[in-house]
Amino acid sequence: MPIKSALYLAGFTAALAGAALIARSGATQTTPASTGKQTVIVELFTSEGCSSCPPADALLKRLSDSQPIDGADVLALEEHVDYWNQDGWTDPFSSADFSERQNEYAAQLRVNGPYTPQMIVDGATEFVGSRASQAERTISQAAKTSKAIITLQPATDAAPAKGKAIYNVQIADVPGPAASGLDLWVAVTEKNLATDVKNGENAGENLKHADIVRTLHKAQTLKYAADPIKPVTIDLKDNWNRHNTRVVVFLVDKSSHRIVGAAAVALS
Repeated sequence: MPIKSALYLAGFTAALAGAALIARSGATQTTPASTGKQTVIVELFTSEGCSSCPPADALLKRLSDSQPIDGADVLALEEHVDYWNQDGWTDPFSSADFSERQNEYAAQLRVNGPYTPQMIVDGATEFVGSRASQAERTISQAAKTSKAIITLQPATDAAPAKGKAIYNVQIADVPGPAASGLDLWVAVTEKNLATDVKNGENAGENLKHADIVRTLHKAQTLKYAADPIKPVTIDLKDNWNRHNTRVVVFLVDKSSHRIVGAAAVALS
């Protein structure tokens, strides 16, 4: 399992009693309390150039597609680092931003250097990304944590420019210790992507991925949870398959760096 340099920043999602999601039609849906589900963000730092990564990619895809863990609604964020690109294969989904994000995670979680594949749950717990039993235990535990309710829906009060989409965000019931000092992050993910790798450690393999992070940025810093939230603008790209793409927002407690709430909607 090779160790190299990399990045940070987390994501997470709250669909607890009343957490709101948006259907592909644009209508708001609310997750009923009776489901007993809590949304958990699972990040995977990976690379198509890393021979240890395909089993972790497959695990994340299984967790996301089949949702096998009682009480948990897994929201996958597959982030491709760029520090493997010099080893014979340039990962088309890689970004220096994800490497930097993982590097910050390494400092935050006191890991002896970033590595692939690395899985991080709720921005709080890390482990080797191919360890299925550890992933399931950690996600199950994370699903028992109270989180904020976040509503994300397409804006009807603003006309977006061509090639952009605008969403309104609302936050409620932020857990007490995290009620001040919050960062709001926005990601766009796309599922059902695959690559025929020509060179490097995975040469000859067809690699199938979970929800790949296409873009990720910090939208706003809030002093308090009740602060006004600005609309979120997404720059749309022509190479995204809209049917497989969604917008994810997540809230990070600045003091603990944990993700304390999130929502995800299909790209409208």
